[in-house]
Amino acid sequence: MPSPAPTPRTPPPAASLPIGALARSSGRSVHTIRWYEAQGLMPGVQRDSGGRRRYSPQHIEWLDLMVRLRATGMTIAKMRRYATLVRQGKASLGERQALLQSHRDEVLARIAEWNSALTLLDDKIDFYGEWLHTGKRPRWPNESTPQPRSTKR
Repeated sequence: MPSPAPTPRTPPPAASLPIGALARSSGRSVHTIRWYEAQGLMPGVQRDSGGRRRYSPQHIEWLDLMVRLRATGMTIAKMRRYATLVRQGKASLGERQALLQSHRDEVLARIAEWNSALTLLDDKIDFYGEWLHTGKRPRWPNESTPQPRSTKR
């Protein structure tokens, strides 16, 4: 009995990537990529005739942006909003810029807070370093009277 003829498939566009290639190229796991897509954070994902996801090389950069936005504290809701605006095309450029500018301002405020905390940590490290080196508790900056040795800092 002859075997059935193979079903013709539409070849994917030359620049399209299967999910595994996107994972390797982006440094993200297949699971992560699927999660981003399920969250509505991957605009422009195509499917081939077999229903498999096909990504463009721009998705590599997109994933990098999404991961960086998340790492800088952008909420998933705001990331979804941004992805929705991207899907709207050129008409949403101003709103996209405003959303990213607002997030940038939040990141700068967080950086200022972290720099302040880092300065305090550096001061404490120096404080303990001096104490360990001299064997005597140094005065803490702006300390009017020395604290008893039993005080923990």
